[in-house]
Amino acid sequence: MKSNTRNFLILSTGLLLGVLLAIGHGVWADKNEARPIALPLEELRTFTEVFAKIKQEYVEPVEDKTLLESAVRGMLSGLDPHSAYLDPESYKELQVGTTGEFGGLGIEVGMENGFVKVISPIDDTPAQRAGIKAGDLIIRLDDTPVKGLTLREAVKIMRGKPGTSIVLTIVREGEEKPLKIKVTRAVIRVKSVKSRMLDEGFGYLRITSFQSKTGDNLHEAIRKLKKENGGTLDGLVLDLRNNPGGVLSAAVEVSDAFLDEGLIVYTEGRNPGSRLSFSATPGDVLDGAPLVVLVNGGSASASEIVAGALQDHHRGIVTGSKTFGKGSVQTILPLGNGSALKLTTARYYTPSGRSIQAEGIEPDIKLERVRVAAVENSSDGIKEADLAGHLENGDDKTGKKKDDEDEKGEHSLVDLATRDYQLYEALNILRSLKLYQQAMKD
Repeated sequence: MKSNTRNFLILSTGLLLGVLLAIGHGVWADKNEARPIALPLEELRTFTEVFAKIKQEYVEPVEDKTLLESAVRGMLSGLDPHSAYLDPESYKELQVGTTGEFGGLGIEVGMENGFVKVISPIDDTPAQRAGIKAGDLIIRLDDTPVKGLTLREAVKIMRGKPGTSIVLTIVREGEEKPLKIKVTRAVIRVKSVKSRMLDEGFGYLRITSFQSKTGDNLHEAIRKLKKENGGTLDGLVLDLRNNPGGVLSAAVEVSDAFLDEGLIVYTEGRNPGSRLSFSATPGDVLDGAPLVVLVNGGSASASEIVAGALQDHHRGIVTGSKTFGKGSVQTILPLGNGSALKLTTARYYTPSGRSIQAEGIEPDIKLERVRVAAVENSSDGIKEADLAGHLENGDDKTGKKKDDEDEKGEHSLVDLATRDYQLYEALNILRSLKLYQQAMKD
């Protein structure tokens, strides 16, 4: 028995080392150096010994392919939370995801301390409608504990046939005990850009994720807002809250839309090919009108690139709470069998040289999420119009129309304040900036 095990170990070691040496023969420590990487032979011997013992002693037979793929996954998961091995199915799903249509619950997730952490729920998806929030820790999927699962395994459980449901057990900061939230799966079609008028002269534009067509969609949305407002805008709120990121080129296009010149973002990595920089081209879609950028802890990656670029160039006031802090670049490296590596190859830096990684973007004006309630039956006291026998305004039609318009405007602002206080304050900041611009011209 000992002889057979020894022979198997020698055979496994020789086979694996032969493969690794064949691979390593053409791999260089640096493109500028003419020497191959030295293979860690002692560690490889340990690896092959573990491989052999599993093959011989594990309670059930395991295919070589399964063991080697698991080894690759483990090798990548040990680097950082974002590097991963993508089997052919996962690689195809990733490619589909950048187009804005995929199946699932509608959440961007990562791993933290062995649990699935919600980076951000995507707008208008089952997860958002069910009440899932950025920062939630998912500890159980139906009856399956998350602890011990890989992120891929957890995601596979969460996905399924549209119309079927799953119960997520969630730990949320501020809650005394775990929450159970039922979410019904659906085909997720993400509309990356949404827009509307907030108030006369002031527009609102929300980017839910950065996709290949986000830049074009942004330009189209702003053209519609301008047309709706008579050709110009007095200011714009750019909402990047709970935006998990996406395609780098889209983040560059969005930043460029508001900047006339200057660096937008640059990357630094070990490989010279990972060192890139992107600069703005002439033209500001708002023609210099004030811009407020809304962010929070669910704003990650591409969102942080945009917020950082606009903040460094003093083009927009960044408002809200500190962003997520994902400032690393993942490169997709296709492999011969239809699979791919998602490998962290560089870090993002803002124009002023700030690293986003694990730091995030600090807002210029901090606005934590609060709940505002309207005061019922409030009274501002007695006014002239309340006095018996008061003189009329003299222009009943105009006066009544103005009163109606003012009342309507006040009610809409109260609704906004109670529904989304951060957005309400962003609108107030925009108004202040517009008044300041007018005062400077006068």
